[in-house]
Amino acid sequence: MTDVPWHERISCRLCSSRKLSDVLTLTPTPPTNAFAASQETARKLESYPLTVRRCAQCGHEQLAHVLDSRALFSNYVYVSGTSPAFVTHFESYAESAISTIGLTDGDLVIDIGSNDGTLLKCFQQHGQRVKGIDPARDIANAATADGVPTINDFFSESLAQDIRTADGHARLVVANNVCAHIDDLAAVVRAVETLLGPDGEFWLEVSYLLSVMEGTLFDTIYHEHLDYHRVEPLVAFFAKFGLKVWDVERTSPHGGSLRVKVARQGVRTVTHAVADLIAQEHAAGLADEHAWTQFSAAIETAGVSLREQLAQYADQGFRGAGYGATAKPTTLMYQYGLDASCLDHIVDDSPLKQGLYSPGFGIPIVTSEHARSKPPDFMLVLAWNFAGPILRNYRWLADTGGRFVGPLPALETH
Repeated sequence: MTDVPWHERISCRLCSSRKLSDVLTLTPTPPTNAFAASQETARKLESYPLTVRRCAQCGHEQLAHVLDSRALFSNYVYVSGTSPAFVTHFESYAESAISTIGLTDGDLVIDIGSNDGTLLKCFQQHGQRVKGIDPARDIANAATADGVPTINDFFSESLAQDIRTADGHARLVVANNVCAHIDDLAAVVRAVETLLGPDGEFWLEVSYLLSVMEGTLFDTIYHEHLDYHRVEPLVAFFAKFGLKVWDVERTSPHGGSLRVKVARQGVRTVTHAVADLIAQEHAAGLADEHAWTQFSAAIETAGVSLREQLAQYADQGFRGAGYGATAKPTTLMYQYGLDASCLDHIVDDSPLKQGLYSPGFGIPIVTSEHARSKPPDFMLVLAWNFAGPILRNYRWLADTGGRFVGPLPALETH
């Protein structure tokens, strides 16, 4: 990946206000999924500002600098199907949607940012027609070959019209871990509205700002995530399109996500959950900027604890490795200066990442077999949201005297 085109966002993505103020500035990083084929290329990657701004009018939070989406997503290397936890989550997700909406055989389900089709396969198994949309060429083509018809493109109103002409209205449009990635979110919502039938619904799932704040999960802030969503600004945003947020729920992925269920006005009764979560957001101070001051202090405190622990290991001559070449580690490693002097390699189970090098620091991504052949003295669990399965799967490391370090939500050693 060469230098990525970018621009500064000077208006709020949800309400268009230009009354924005900086509330958090993290260490600049390269694009978090820019894994490179050579160490030299990885180390030459450009870093870009990582600053969060808050809208004084609607309270929405978003990144100040927007990197070109085609550069970020056209050669994407993350796939959902390699994570058993996500497969289970999507199975439950599909069952919930089918039951709640009353989906039947032949109903059309569209997935924006469908990745490898893991979620759509769950709907297929229940008899729904499905279609995915994803800009990552290789992943989209592989999904189609695997039986999940996937359009290799970015979602747009013209594409929505083409799908409606060819396949009819959708009973359900889903977007999981996607709506935080879109610069022109209004255009996407207009396209969704074009696709939906009279009783159709739009369900989206995003990392939840309240969970991020509660757990000091600052490494979920990276260039792909343009927005940091909470319920109150989203309610007002969807209302502008004749749509309403009728239900919300907190879900587990990424340390805490928000599932938002949207329907046309007059179709659904708004549940108590909407007001309840807005009240929780206010109680946590998310309606003003003070929460960000506390958040910044918590990030610094967590960094001190982690660096002290790693310094103790270094004094003992311990060799370290990381586990999980996901998106989050780039932010965490740059913020705390965890370079190749701290970690010899990073273990990851995705074949798409093995043999590559981490963005910026150029740390090699290896298989679990490599880790077994050269066991580290400690493993930093970079994919902390999967800490439970990782500790179970790598029990052999503990049996050989190795240790595990979980950096977030709080420092843990095993």
